[in-house]
Amino acid sequence: MSDYESHRLCLAFEDLEKFMFLLGVISSMVICAPRIIIGPFAVWFLIYKFRRRRYSIYDAIECYLQGDNKLVPIRYSYSDLKRMTKGFQEKLGEGGYGSVYKGRLRSGLHVAVKLLEKSGGNGQDFMNEIATIGRIHHVNVVTLVGYCAQGSKCALVYDFMPNGSLEKYLFNRQEKSSLNWDTKFEIAVGAARGIEYLHRGCDVQILHFDIKPHNILLDNKFVPKISDFGLAKFFSTDKKAVTMTAARGTIGYVAPELISRSIGEVSYKADVYSFGMLLVEMVNLKRDLVGTNDDPNQYFPNWIYECFNQNKEIEMLKAIEDVDYDDHSIRDIALKMTIVALWCIQMNPNDRPSMGTVLEMLEGDVKRLQIPKYPSQPSHIVINVDHTEISYSTSSISRLHYDASSSA
Repeated sequence: MSDYESHRLCLAFEDLEKFMFLLGVISSMVICAPRIIIGPFAVWFLIYKFRRRRYSIYDAIECYLQGDNKLVPIRYSYSDLKRMTKGFQEKLGEGGYGSVYKGRLRSGLHVAVKLLEKSGGNGQDFMNEIATIGRIHHVNVVTLVGYCAQGSKCALVYDFMPNGSLEKYLFNRQEKSSLNWDTKFEIAVGAARGIEYLHRGCDVQILHFDIKPHNILLDNKFVPKISDFGLAKFFSTDKKAVTMTAARGTIGYVAPELISRSIGEVSYKADVYSFGMLLVEMVNLKRDLVGTNDDPNQYFPNWIYECFNQNKEIEMLKAIEDVDYDDHSIRDIALKMTIVALWCIQMNPNDRPSMGTVLEMLEGDVKRLQIPKYPSQPSHIVINVDHTEISYSTSSISRLHYDASSSA
């Protein structure tokens, strides 16, 4: 083979190598292109769907609020909230819902801004609270000034309550002494009026389902204001029982029928039970009487019944902290709140009074109050949890309520 032919053959091989290399590059691009293009596109699509799903919740909230012209509260933007709170500087408290900050409107009115980190039930709790409080005007129900529903930002703006919640005066040792018995009684009566208004004073029946010291706010004169309507439900005023798909409320204050339907129907009596537990906390019965009871297996209401039956009311009052049993006025207040509490926390909802009757008992003469009978109840209660039947004795389910409440 001549040198010329050898040179041409080498050139041909080089061209073939270049061609094969180019073909390999093209093939690789063809194979990898879908992954290169589809991969980022798929990630973008997932992010887009997540954001749309997230914002659709708040779009639904916004449409609901804009479509209801009866709502009184003012609509604020998120920048308005930042301005009124000076960048969320002063935090008043926080919970599972988010944080509360102190703010000030241009008018000079101080407000509490509850910034929600998450809204349960696809925003239903948020809409529930606005729809409920936005229509209510009562001295014993907190006033909703406005709201914010901007993108993923949801917030509620309330009148500022300088004395905070009732909780700190019941569970904080330093604050306990600042609440005398006359003030305690006025708070109890005011809270009862607020609940009665919710049950009978509106066009619809509003069941709160979360009455507890944490949700009783106090203004500068210690006037109580019921707050936090995230779990509230609307019902017709002529409807006696309501259908519930799941228990709601705080353990220790939640009515037994919300845990087990075998106890009775769910109605406004659930709020009556929670109010009774609120009175129990205010009188401070649980902590003191459990230690006084000789039988640790007997939950305290039975011990109180025995005191009344054996005319040992004075011994019971001595066990209550800060009660001067020689002061007839204070003694009557403590005794009255105790008897009303016993009526409210009856296991069977049919045995509990209405809030109207509760008010009559609180405002009436303690000497006319009758002691309720021992709660009529089954010895065992069956509760269905995830389709599994769990049997509880009545005393154990009652102790569960009181022990959980005392640790709240």
